[in-house]
Amino acid sequence: MTQLHTQYITDNTGQRVSVVIPLAEFEELLEDLNDLAIAAERRNEPSITHNELLTGLQRDGII
Repeated sequence: MTQLHTQYITDNTGQRVSVVIPLAEFEELLEDLNDLAIAAERRNEPSITHNELLTGLQRDGII
């Protein structure tokens, strides 16, 4: 997502108190937050290189 289409709700002094965004953009934000939460939970898991991944996929007949 590159740009949010926001509308602000202000109080009687002109201070922004709420924001309105299109539902589709809100759902994208929730999905991004979920992805970030999953990545944060898994940050300490061991990783493998791209070549190791490809080798395993080939060995298992997936590619």
